[in-house]
Amino acid sequence: MAQKYTRPATAAKTTTTDNEQVNFLYDKSNYTILGISVLIVAIGFVIMTGTTDIYSTAKIVIAPIVVLAGFGLGFYALLKKPSTKADDKA
Repeated sequence: MAQKYTRPATAAKTTTTDNEQVNFLYDKSNYTILGISVLIVAIGFVIMTGTTDIYSTAKIVIAPIVVLAGFGLGFYALLKKPSTKADDKA
């Protein structure tokens, strides 16, 4: 026997009004740090490119360190808690 689908008694509220405050997961500072980290990773990959002198110090030592530093900064941006303001406590 097939079961009938029944709707819940109350509908879920999906819209927000003007007086409700929306709290985002990340703050503006998190996105700024994440953007800087993407830029650092891109700079590291640019340092790695090229066709001359494959075994140069810049390509095999400095560029991977720059890329790893960019990834580390990105992880920091994701794990950093947003700052709490006095308005949020009220």
